[in-house]
Amino acid sequence: MIVLLEIKEGLKSFYAKFAAPVDAGIKFCVSLVALILMNGNLGYSERFKNPLVMVGLSLVCAFVPYGAISVLLGLVFLGHVYAVSMECALLTGIFLILVTLLYYGLQPRDSYWLVLTPVAFALRIPFAIPLLAGLSGGLAGAIPVACGVAVYYIMIYVKQNAGVLTNDAAVDITEKYVQLIRSMVSNQEMMVMIAACVVGILVVYLIRLLSVDYAWILAIVFGSVSQMAVIFAGDYLFDVQASLQELIVGIMFSLMAAGIYHFFVFAVDYSRTEYTQFEDDDYVYYVKAVPKVVVSKPDVRVQRINDPKKVRQNGRREREVRP
Repeated sequence: MIVLLEIKEGLKSFYAKFAAPVDAGIKFCVSLVALILMNGNLGYSERFKNPLVMVGLSLVCAFVPYGAISVLLGLVFLGHVYAVSMECALLTGIFLILVTLLYYGLQPRDSYWLVLTPVAFALRIPFAIPLLAGLSGGLAGAIPVACGVAVYYIMIYVKQNAGVLTNDAAVDITEKYVQLIRSMVSNQEMMVMIAACVVGILVVYLIRLLSVDYAWILAIVFGSVSQMAVIFAGDYLFDVQASLQELIVGIMFSLMAAGIYHFFVFAVDYSRTEYTQFEDDDYVYYVKAVPKVVVSKPDVRVQRINDPKKVRQNGRREREVRP
């Protein structure tokens, strides 16, 4: 445990010194992974599949805020969808614009969840996002997470129906839009996953604020259980097929990710909890103080030991200099 705490303190000091390049590197990696997954699932626009274009876009994303990253990746996403169906691209564009106007104009600091949620779903670890969003933010994080889930299922819909969307020129354009909207809104699997993510964020956020021991650990456990309960309820009520093996593996990886985040952000020692009470003219205050687990850096001192040969040579020189 001491070794892990020393590694944690070393990483914190390293980040304090090199915060800007580390943040840029994280943005570059996240953007590149998102582009690779997007091209792997869609990849209908050849210009965005060029490796140089992907690296160039990732470099641009490394030096802009997460809100701008969401916009750039959204444009790439629309480019792939437009290569399949102009109507579907138009509806998706309207959806993304509404998300931008309704949320990111008011609270843009949580924009990274819109990028991370489809990435996590594509990597088969979707349950990690509600846990991390509930631990790190507030209830407003449910909005970008839900929108990210919708973006992922739009991508899956386009991938599964690319042939139909490309070859239905004989269908009336009004009927096209009605069919697309009906297909997206009536996607029960998407609705169940959105409900699971929202419930998970709500449970994690409310439990982590409680003044009880191990509140964050309880929040992680109950948040995972609540998500599984919503998935099972969706499977029972709406016949949403969920692979039990993928569900268990996803929950395990999500617990690991949330546990790592908890260790680096909120590691406290409940055995040294202190309670105090004080008052002023209007209120009486009851305070519970829980110290964080910290470890000081090892004080490494290097002691130089003189070489015996050099000592003898210096002694001879001193004797020779003496009269």
